[in-house]
Amino acid sequence: MQLILWRHAQAEDGKSDLERELTAKGRKQAAKVAAWLRKRLPAKCRVLASPAVRARHTAAALGMEVSVVERLAPGASVDDVLEAAGWPDGTDAATIVVGHQPTLGRVAAQLVSGSTADWSVRKGGLWWLEHRRRSGGNEVVVRAVLSPDLI
Repeated sequence: MQLILWRHAQAEDGKSDLERELTAKGRKQAAKVAAWLRKRLPAKCRVLASPAVRARHTAAALGMEVSVVERLAPGASVDDVLEAAGWPDGTDAATIVVGHQPTLGRVAAQLVSGSTADWSVRKGGLWWLEHRRRSGGNEVVVRAVLSPDLI
């Protein structure tokens, strides 16, 4: 299974947390990363998004069906993300989770290092991870780490 942790793109200030819209820069970030992803995603892929407007609009840039998952709202736990995604044995080839910091950084840290830590995921950026079974054990492979300003 592949898990793509995609942080929402840049959002405006001034509204309640769940209602914050993407800025013009945020819309560009989301479009750039979505275009990069579309070229690389496996055929069987699902997209899960936080109920926050900024996360839903970031996910919508993919042009795919998006499932809004309440437990992915700001403040979600690592377990919330992993359970929603079905990690590590989900039936989809890939699951994209569009969410928030610090949660996504914590998920990346837990899966890659096996430890709890606050890793940074830039606005609009992503971590693409893959779970594999090798020689009777499990491993997590980092397929990509991407920031929208590098595309």
